[in-house]
Amino acid sequence: MGCCSGRCTLIFLCTFQLMVALERQVFDFLGYQWAPILANFFHILVVILGLFGTIQYRPRYIVVYTVWTALWVAWNVFIVCFYLEVGGLSKDSDLLTFNISAHHSWWSEHGPGCVRREIPASGDRSADAQSYISIMGCLLEYQYIEVLHSSFQILISLLGFIYACYVISVITEEEDSFDFIGGFEPFPLYHVNEKPSHLLLKPVHQPS
Repeated sequence: MGCCSGRCTLIFLCTFQLMVALERQVFDFLGYQWAPILANFFHILVVILGLFGTIQYRPRYIVVYTVWTALWVAWNVFIVCFYLEVGGLSKDSDLLTFNISAHHSWWSEHGPGCVRREIPASGDRSADAQSYISIMGCLLEYQYIEVLHSSFQILISLLGFIYACYVISVITEEEDSFDFIGGFEPFPLYHVNEKPSHLLLKPVHQPS
């Protein structure tokens, strides 16, 4: 019963993690955040592997999922520190785009309540003139939206880590108990009834 409830919970967590990771991948693509895109891609693959291992009773796959979950928590802690500018990090740097482009989070221009306005430089309204983009009226700054995303990832990943360790221990105990009672010994194809040796040596009396 414990294994069933633990497996069912882990299956639900993996499915939910997969949905949340796909949602996050979409917004990272829209913001051209290449480092998070790569991290999300590997995360989606490992979560699918963990989901398969949980359904098919494959503890090795669940171990891979558990190790990756710990790394995923560390990655999201880094994202939180990045957007909160902890430890000398700057949210305005191009670190998450590998310095390929100057794009920032998609939420920086499309957050809740944000109004995006283009202001031509020096009052020049010609078609080729450069313009500045002004964002006003945001109900929540984009860095806090990213922090909330990462914090939620940390929460569900910690739950997945705990339940994955529990499911691994239960499956391993069941395999050990099954092996102890001879569950993995080959089943004999035939059985020969051997007579005791003293019966084979018994003389045969012939009638006179």
